[in-house]
Amino acid sequence: MTTPPALGPGAATPIRVLLADDQTLVRSAFAMLVSSARDMDVVGQAGTGREAVELARTARADLVVMDIRMPDLDGIEATRRIAADEDLAGVKVLVLTTYDTDEHIVEALRAGASGFLVKDTRPAELLDAIRTVAAGESLLSPGASTTPRPPRRSASHRSPPRPMSAASWVSSASATAPNWSSRPTSPAWSPRLVGRPTGRDACGGPLPSPPLPTTGAPPRAQAPGPRT
Repeated sequence: MTTPPALGPGAATPIRVLLADDQTLVRSAFAMLVSSARDMDVVGQAGTGREAVELARTARADLVVMDIRMPDLDGIEATRRIAADEDLAGVKVLVLTTYDTDEHIVEALRAGASGFLVKDTRPAELLDAIRTVAAGESLLSPGASTTPRPPRRSASHRSPPRPMSAASWVSSASATAPNWSSRPTSPAWSPRLVGRPTGRDACGGPLPSPPLPTTGAPPRAQAPGPRT
């Protein structure tokens, strides 16, 4: 942690900080934190990117803590306009956002930001980052990468399967089909049905043939004769 300089007679002037965030509660919390540092002053608060650009001119801020997602004008474009303005050549921009993707980091740095932090940074680290960027140094949030990730290919963008002709399909099927001609023809390999009669009894002999059905009317039952 950087020790803040003791401000007294002849000491350096405080860092003039401008806070830009579309959430009033977040801006108020940052203002309280920055104002608690002896070497910093909050000179303005902006709720849009366009207000941040205007206040950077009128309030003569040394550093702008810039959020990315803001109405009217996002933080990336606001940073680009501040960096391109010759009258604001000495103004530094520290991007502070909840979005820590590689694309946002690259866009912010290309727009002219001098630092990039995520909002889950500890309060003391935020104050140190303000001092570092105001001194003319660059700063990047720990663990952030400046290498853009390649976009993932969704299922709808995957290459469709190549069409296969009928001849190719037959050739492929023939190559994977079993060769029944190479199987042994002995009775030991012959397939059998489980749970069905095999045509032989337990001793190996043939089973008796079932009686053939009779034709015509069934025989009439005879009444029993007298007992003798």
